[in-house]
Amino acid sequence: MSKQHGKVLYEKNSHEKLRPASVTKVMTILLIMEALDSGKIALTDTVSCSENATAMGGSQIWLDTRESLTVDEMLKAICVVSANDCTVAMAEFLAGSEDVFVGLMNDKAKALGMNDTTFKNCHGIDEEGHMSSAYDISLMSKELLQNHPNIKKYTTIWMDSLRDGKSSLVNTNKLVRNYKGCTGLKTGSTSLALYNLSASATKDDLSLISVVLKGGTSNIRFNDAKKLLDYGFTNFKFEKSGTKDAVVKTVEVNKAVEKELNLVYEKDSGILVQKSNSANIEQEVVLSENISAPIQKGEILGTVHFYLDGEILDSINLVAEKDVDKLSVSSMYSYIAEAWLNLLR
Repeated sequence: MSKQHGKVLYEKNSHEKLRPASVTKVMTILLIMEALDSGKIALTDTVSCSENATAMGGSQIWLDTRESLTVDEMLKAICVVSANDCTVAMAEFLAGSEDVFVGLMNDKAKALGMNDTTFKNCHGIDEEGHMSSAYDISLMSKELLQNHPNIKKYTTIWMDSLRDGKSSLVNTNKLVRNYKGCTGLKTGSTSLALYNLSASATKDDLSLISVVLKGGTSNIRFNDAKKLLDYGFTNFKFEKSGTKDAVVKTVEVNKAVEKELNLVYEKDSGILVQKSNSANIEQEVVLSENISAPIQKGEILGTVHFYLDGEILDSINLVAEKDVDKLSVSSMYSYIAEAWLNLLR
């Protein structure tokens, strides 16, 4: 899947409901990042550990109920070594209990259109009914990377430590070390789920997400993820279609003090296109029927559409570069007087 556009470039059994294992934590991390970016919590906040959190099996950093870690340290442990104890501690910190937090996870999944997913816990340890699909995992991975890019500060760590160097951390995602452009994201494995991975990478402004579930071995999931990413980067590219504030067209403005106005792109934008088709992209500029003053800077006055074989790939609004005042009686006399003076000179 393309991170920028959410377009699926290749899929196989993408909606099959399977056990996600610790890839579940993509949703947990997403909710943590939402809380951080909204100001609800801060990286420096301290998080204590309950008996419930210490009781988690599987991957962990062996939290003690007598210690506290910052949100920053908790995130590092979750992203790098998939710490189940830290995951539960953060769920309790944010929502008061894991059960309430899991409800928030399911609400977010529904909002993202993850129709194949039901979360039963926040960590991914096998539990009856705890299911997702490759497609749904790509959706939440896209949401995390697209709207909370600071998470890459954690998901790209290869080796680090906690507790003043006493606890070593080595990333469970081997692609961070051996795949150029890798930006994360999350591994997962259990005896029932087998080996799962949501992998992300960026090359030449194209960002891709590759999801592999139920790999037979750890190496199989990494190799399959690399093959998918290689396929995407080999066959597709991200082509910039518009730069914010770049002038596209100059138009005449009716009933205006200034007769001409530049129309500029409202935002930066780009197109996902197969490399073999990039030369066939067509562009169409559509303007508002009656462009008349007064006009405010940023007002939408047109659209640029980009087509390939009749299909719209992208559309960008054209907006006014500046304010344009309406021609009043006094300004009309001034305009006429200035015109006469120019003729007499």
